[in-house]
Amino acid sequence: MPKIKRKTLGYSGKASTLICELQDLMETQSEATLRKWCLDFAEHKILEIFEKRCPGENRPRNALQMARNCLNGSTDLFEVKDVLMKDCDVAARELNSDPAAQAAARAIGQATSSIHILNHTLEMFFYTAAAIAFDRVGLNAEKDVYDNITDEVCADYTADLQAIAIVNEPNPAKIVWKKCQQR
Repeated sequence: MPKIKRKTLGYSGKASTLICELQDLMETQSEATLRKWCLDFAEHKILEIFEKRCPGENRPRNALQMARNCLNGSTDLFEVKDVLMKDCDVAARELNSDPAAQAAARAIGQATSSIHILNHTLEMFFYTAAAIAFDRVGLNAEKDVYDNITDEVCADYTADLQAIAIVNEPNPAKIVWKKCQQR
């Protein structure tokens, strides 16, 4: 019997403090910076997990490209909104037998959905942590193994944003979310 059944990771241990720090950083950046960061992270760190496990399945890659087209203004969001919001979710629902691929599809879906709803920039992290952990160790590792991987992913996710963060961003995003409580 699997020791972990969750589809996301990141609510316990050190990650809870790291997530609070990530939220603080995100609140200092523009919508465009946050959206680009999410798409880049998904493309460079999550898509590989998905495609390794689901060769020939192109919905997540196509959704990422459509989201980039929206971000650069070559496609109108409302023309492709349904694809951005649904294609990765549909792909994920078809992958119950592969939790790493399923979490990767959901992480990419959160990234592409961030073009429309900015809160998905944070939600992407929880699926990303699961995709990476399940890809590395499956579902039968001890909780501390998942916590350590989650902390590592959160640090990596934050470092990627810090690398492109604009100091004293004049137009920080106005993100409406439940602010986490540091322990």
